[in-house]
Amino acid sequence: MRGTARKGRRPVRVTREISAPAEDVWKAVASPGYLEKVHPFCERNPVTVWPGSAARDEVHYRSGWVYQRSFADWIEGAGYDLDIGADGEPTSHVTWRISTHTGGVCRLTISVWPRAITPIPGLNWLVRLVIIGPMMRRYLRSVTEGVEWFVTTGEPVVTDQFGRHPWFSA
Repeated sequence: MRGTARKGRRPVRVTREISAPAEDVWKAVASPGYLEKVHPFCERNPVTVWPGSAARDEVHYRSGWVYQRSFADWIEGAGYDLDIGADGEPTSHVTWRISTHTGGVCRLTISVWPRAITPIPGLNWLVRLVIIGPMMRRYLRSVTEGVEWFVTTGEPVVTDQFGRHPWFSA
């Protein structure tokens, strides 16, 4: 399942400043099944192996899609790299990074190298520019906002808390 999305592509990236120590954000995103607390489009997040570079879990989206996540690198306190996709399909590569900033603020950056949608290179670029990129940024903004919400309030997010998404909402 690894490495099918990164070659020569630029990532879709969202960074959110969170008014909390980086350690608190790491504690939230490094706990098993955490997506159920921070992800507004996640119905379930069953874990097979946790934690570390061999970690594996599933994301059951409210839309009915089920994606497997296979972790490749686990950087204690700072983030991880993973590949995500439906069983038997090409995967997208994802990195989560937490960096300390001044004044008790940290930054959470999620970068996604989306998998190819079509085997036609020029068309792939256009689809990514016009559809995939904007929709992925919208998705990542909701996920990073969910992490911020959970870390700063202690309350799990609710379904579609930051708006519906055509791909991942029910």
